[in-house]
Amino acid sequence: MSVVASVLVVLAVVVMAVGVAGLAGRLPRNRWVGVRTPDTLRDDAAFRLANKVAGPTMLAGGAILLAGAVAALTFPTIPGVVAAVLAVVGTIVVAGIGSALATKAAVPAPAGACGNSCGGCSLKDSCQPS
Repeated sequence: MSVVASVLVVLAVVVMAVGVAGLAGRLPRNRWVGVRTPDTLRDDAAFRLANKVAGPTMLAGGAILLAGAVAALTFPTIPGVVAAVLAVVGTIVVAGIGSALATKAAVPAPAGACGNSCGGCSLKDSCQPS
């Protein structure tokens, strides 16, 4: 189980390093790490914003991996493996949620759109039928 725990610790360090770099705005656009969607890769500012938004979830994912590593070392074989697998799945889910939020933050607002409800720019444009 020490091999499984070691792999989880290495993954946790990598995920947390990406999260810290993203939060600090120091993660350059690259091919390997960070939130990499067409919207986030369109320019450096979008990539930086997306990774700032995703940073906290990346840190949470790293913490989940560290908890899985501790569980893998602490529990007997079968429960330790189950804990390690759950930690990996949990990290993927948390990072996926963060990536979705980050991608949404990086999408530019449509030109001329300032609201889709009656509280928008113009009551005439927002609420009356065309």
